[in-house]
Formats: sequence, structure tokens, C-alpha cells
Amino acid sequence: MSNDHHHLEDFFGEPKEPLRNSIKNGNSLAQRLRLLPKVLSVRERYLIGALLAVIIVSVVALPFTIYRHFTTALPADGGSFSEGLVGQPRHINPLLAQTNDPDRDISALVYSGLLKYNSSGQLVPDLAKSYDISADGLNYTIYLKANATWSDGQAVTTDDVIYTIQTAQNADYLSPLRVNWQSVDMQKIDDTTLILKLKTRYAQFLNSLTIGILPAHIWSKIQPINFATADYNLKPIGSGPYVFKKLQKDTTGRIQTYELVVNENYYDTRAHINSITIKFYDNEDAMISAYNNNDIQDLSYVSPNNLKKLKFGNRLNIQEIKLPRYFGVFFNEDQGKLFANKNIRIALNYATDKQTIIDDILAGNGTAIYSPLIENVLDVGQDIDKYTYDADHAKQILAADGWLADSTGTLKKRDQVLAIRLTTPTFPELVSVAAKLKEQWAKIGVMVTINTLPSAQLQQVIKERSYEALLFGEILNPDPDPFSLWHSSQTRDPGLNLAI
Repeated sequence: MSNDHHHLEDFFGEPKEPLRNSIKNGNSLAQRLRLLPKVLSVRERYLIGALLAVIIVSVVALPFTIYRHFTTALPADGGSFSEGLVGQPRHINPLLAQTNDPDRDISALVYSGLLKYNSSGQLVPDLAKSYDISADGLNYTIYLKANATWSDGQAVTTDDVIYTIQTAQNADYLSPLRVNWQSVDMQKIDDTTLILKLKTRYAQFLNSLTIGILPAHIWSKIQPINFATADYNLKPIGSGPYVFKKLQKDTTGRIQTYELVVNENYYDTRAHINSITIKFYDNEDAMISAYNNNDIQDLSYVSPNNLKKLKFGNRLNIQEIKLPRYFGVFFNEDQGKLFANKNIRIALNYATDKQTIIDDILAGNGTAIYSPLIENVLDVGQDIDKYTYDADHAKQILAADGWLADSTGTLKKRDQVLAIRLTTPTFPELVSVAAKLKEQWAKIGVMVTINTLPSAQLQQVIKERSYEALLFGEILNPDPDPFSLWHSSQTRDPGLNLAI
């Protein structure tokens, strides 16, 4: 071996020819492998070293690659969750919940409908196992899931579906959903099968089947006069993924917290979170303060101008969702005779700077529209007149119609003053929009008085159509149908056409 050392340099040195010959003539494999590094060139050693490194890394990474490729991350079951909402729950009842956000949000967790929208916006069976539609589009046969139960253990049957629809149809119960069910008859086949019969074809009828179903064995004992005040409106018996556990009130009777727990007997996939606690606040500022102080883990809708008040940290993920809804001013010619004059309506359109309203009040988070048939929501043509902001043109239209400004700048026509009473809910952003409209319309000489009303009082005003001009919003279904919102036959309660 001394000769070997005599002929070798260090590991990265150049090999000597005699050593190559000794490897060639050697009989032992172990000896050949031991001597191999000593006869390789520098380049050969680097190549083999790199190859060995790649092999080692590949072998180490292979199990992780296989694990990631053949497994899927799934959410764990358990834990609790807290969320903040602005307002108070009053009617956690699918027939009454449409006009109050806390009611609507909680009802969606406690109750379930025959159908539901999945995360892709597609209608899929919920309480229904399946359904058939007759060739003429008039009969819908519904087959219920046999394993669906109420949170008190009773089975969900077609009696519950029939009771819910009949209650929605009955004007004595004052459901805002009545218009959706006026022309529907029901035929029970058995406890899990029924037929819904329409008098005329209605393409969007399947959307109506997302209404939450009420338990007949509970609600049928309650008279219409007590329907809106029954205890079950706050302590519901439902069939949804969560069940009511408890609520807590303060000394004034206001609900502070509302707790739901997972429905262990739910007929579909079990919800992952074991319990949800909802806390209620009088306004957004109070809700945001609670979030910033870690009193709640999540919070509902926050107006764009208030986003800057949130302490984001690493625990908040803001989801911006464009909803199929719009806000506008609805004129009532029966109450405000001025609005029968088309020139006044056109002038007010030109006098409305929609983009300024969006920028100043919504922090740019909105889109100016010029028709209730919203582009990309309803598949209709958009070849319509667009009244873009032009206050001078608005003045010219009114002047040509005989409206002249007095010494104060207010427009008059003979002895009649161009004045409008604008009604709107107490929702902060709509109150701000009303103030902005008053400011913009004053520039063309129109006097505006703002009338803000709480939700319950406003509902009565809308029902009676006792407003001149109404600043309000309308929400379209995922599969929208403008019939109930704009058809001339829907201008009286329970119809939803607010422009009369």
C-alpha cells in the first residue's frame, strides 16, 4: 500500500496510471470500489458526487411526495367559533326572516329547505332526495329523504312541507314570501312524497323550494295572531346542521349572545365546528371594537369605510363578494303626484351623481347601474338609455317643463313647489346616501325631506305603499326573476314592485 500512497494525490488530485492498472487487474469487488475514487478524474468525482446527492435527496423526498399526492387535507371536527352581527334576532323563522340579517343568517343554520344552493351556485337536493318535473312544467313531484328528522327527534314528512307552504300562502301570517306561493296547490302521496301543482309554468319555481321548512307538529298549534311572537321564533326546532342551545339577555331584555351546537342527527354531512356563539351589537363600531379586542373571532358585513378600523393581523381574511342586489329610489305616483311627470323623473336621474355616491360612501366598492336588469346577472340586452350625471341638463329639462327658481333657488311651477319626501331605513349607508341625494338634488332646485324609519315600521309603510319616494334595496335570487319586483300586477301587497 505504500506504493499506492506514493502514487496518490489528495482526493481531488489527478490519478496515476499504475493505480488504474491495479484496479483493472484486481479480483476483489470491495477492493475495486475502495480504490475507485483514487483513479477518477476531478470532473468524474464531481459528477458522481452530484449524482449521489440527487439520489439521496430523491429518496428522502419520495415519501413526502407520495403522501401529498395520495392524501387530501380535511378540516378537523370540534372546537367553537364566535361571530359578531349588527342588530337583534326577532324571527328565526324562514317565513319571517327575509328582512332582518340576524334572523336570515341564523335561520340558514337551523332550518333546511327541499333544495339548496351549493358552493358553486347550483341548486341541489337538501331535504328532498330527488324531484321530477312533468313535461308541461306544471307538476313538481318531491321525494323526501327518509332519514331527515327535527331537532326534537320527530321525522320530517310531507305534512311539514304542506304546512309551511299553506302558512306562507295565508295572508294572516304576514309572510313576505306569500307572493311566491299564491298559485301553488299541494297533493300528498305519502309521508315522503308530494306533488306541487302550478297553474302556469314558472321557470324560477325551483328557487322557491329553498325556503326553510317548519315543523308542523310545533307550529300548527300556534294561531296566526301569535305567529310572529311565539317563543319558537327565538328557540327554534329545525332540521338544519345546527340546533339552538341557549340565549342570554341583558337587563333590558336585549339578546347579547345566541349559541348553536352541531346537530348530531343531521341527515347530511356533519358540520365540523361543534358550537357557534353569535354576539349582537347596536352598530358596526361596537362590533369592530369587539373584534379588535378579541371578543369575537369573526364579524359579518362591514361597510367599506369601516374596513380601515379593523386590526387585521394574521387572523382576518376579507372576502369581497359581489352580490346580485341593487339600491335605488322608487317613486310612488299614488302618493307623490309629481312623479307622474316623466320630465321630473328624468331630471332627477341626470341630477344624481352615482359615481360620487359610490366613491364617498362605499369607498368605491360598487357599480353604477342604469337598469334593474343587471348586466352579467340577467342575460338581457343592455341597449338602454343611460342618464349620466349632468346637473345643467337636468335644470334645462325642468325649465322647459315650466319649473322656475324663486329667490331662494327652489323650483316652483305656478304655486306648486318641487319638493320630495324621501323615506329610507335606518341602515347607516342608506342614510348617508339619502343625505347625498338631498345635497345633489338641491343643486337643481329640488327640496328633499328625509324620513328614516326602523325596519318594523318601514315594513308597514312598504306594505301600505305609503311613501312618496323610497330609497331601498332589492336582492335577486341566484336564478333571478324580475317578475315579482317589476311586473305591474305586483304593485300591491304582497307583491314586491315598489315603483308605482
